[in-house]
Amino acid sequence: MAKDTTRPRGGPPDPVRSLALLWSARDRRPARNARHDLSVDRIVRVAIGVADAEGVDRLSMRRIAEELGVGTMTLYTYVPGKAELVDLMLDTVYGEVVTRPGADAAGECPDGDWRTRLDRVARDNWGLFRRHPWMLHVGVTRPALGPNAVAKYERELRAVADIGLSAIEMDTIVHLVIGHAETTARRADEAERVERDSGMTDEEWWRAQGPVLGSLMDSSAFPLAAAIGEAVGAAHGRAYDAGHNFEFGLRRILDGIAVMVDARTDTG
Repeated sequence: MAKDTTRPRGGPPDPVRSLALLWSARDRRPARNARHDLSVDRIVRVAIGVADAEGVDRLSMRRIAEELGVGTMTLYTYVPGKAELVDLMLDTVYGEVVTRPGADAAGECPDGDWRTRLDRVARDNWGLFRRHPWMLHVGVTRPALGPNAVAKYERELRAVADIGLSAIEMDTIVHLVIGHAETTARRADEAERVERDSGMTDEEWWRAQGPVLGSLMDSSAFPLAAAIGEAVGAAHGRAYDAGHNFEFGLRRILDGIAVMVDARTDTG
């Protein structure tokens, strides 16, 4: 993917430590001074819950320790730090896609033609970002390659494995549909944050701004902008509807891939 999104404050993760945690038995407890009710998995699940409910800005080792009812330093006997914890969180939520109905342990994609399968890839990722919007703010372009991340990628590649594409084309198409899901989910999350912080819905905001803009702007000077903006506002009640754009964009992306696949078939 093109960009490398900034990770949370606290320094970059140690890839060796992250990988060791990701690929080890994650319910294993430290040999000394271990609490019987605490494990790496439980810490990760609580961290995901905090991030889901409060956002990644509130995520800290101290906040997680408060939720667990333990001292902050206790967590460091299980997880080296926040950056490595985020790697564990990402791999854990990737498992929601790998283990969803229709997927087996090997990462099999659901039945259907390539378009149906790729549509599912896009929707799985859209749903993942919408359930866990903190993913959009921690950087997913250089994740530690844990078992769920690898299984997810395997499953997504299987969606386009039998349609005559090269290895590079398979990878690019998978990232194209995931990128579309990520972009539209990011816009949806931004809209929800603005609404939450301002206490005003998009519809209320436009209702307040519209008369002012109308009194200042000569719509005849911008006829297309005025007409299209009015039509979009009437249809969606806002200037941008992330759900609509996800659906429309996904159909157009799949249509474009179909042209490419059909051309290969015709010349093959």
